[in-house]
Amino acid sequence: MFFKKYGDMVVSVFFMALSAIMMVMAKMLPKSKVMEIGPDFMPMVIGVVTFVLAAILLFLNVKNFKMHEAELAGAVAEECDYKRVLGSFILVLVYVFMLKPVGFIIMTLVYLFLQMLVLSPDDARGKKQMIQLAVIDVIFTLVVFFLFRYGFKIVLPAGIFTINL
Repeated sequence: MFFKKYGDMVVSVFFMALSAIMMVMAKMLPKSKVMEIGPDFMPMVIGVVTFVLAAILLFLNVKNFKMHEAELAGAVAEECDYKRVLGSFILVLVYVFMLKPVGFIIMTLVYLFLQMLVLSPDDARGKKQMIQLAVIDVIFTLVVFFLFRYGFKIVLPAGIFTINL
C-alpha cells in the first residue's frame, strides 16, 4: 500500500537523483577536440530532461496528494505482471550482450519487435497488429541508424554484416 500511495513520489525522487548523478558524470567525460559537441552532450541532455520531468512529477504529486489520498484509501493493489517484467529484463540483457557481435540493425530490429510484443496486450496480437509493430520497428531502427550515422557521425556496431550506407 505504501508504494500505491507514495509510488510516484518515490520514483520521481529516484529519477531526480539518478539524472543528477548522470549530469555530474557527463561533465567528467573528456572534451572533444574535433567537434563543439562532445561526448557529454547527449548524456547531459537526457539528464536535464529526466530531471525536469521527474521534478514536474514530484511537484504534481505533492500538489494533488490530498485530493488523491481519499481515492487511494479504498483502492486495491493491482497484480504485477511478473512474466512481462522478467521477459523485458531478459530481452534487454540479450540485446546489450549481443549488440556488438550481431550488430545494431539486426539486434535492434529483433529486440524492438519482441519488446513491443511482450508489452502489448494479449488481445492485441493479431495479424494487423503484428504488421503495425513490424512497420514501427523498421522505421524506428532505420531513423535511429541514419540519425547516428549521418547526423551525429557516430558509427554503430556493424556486427556480422558490414553495411556501408
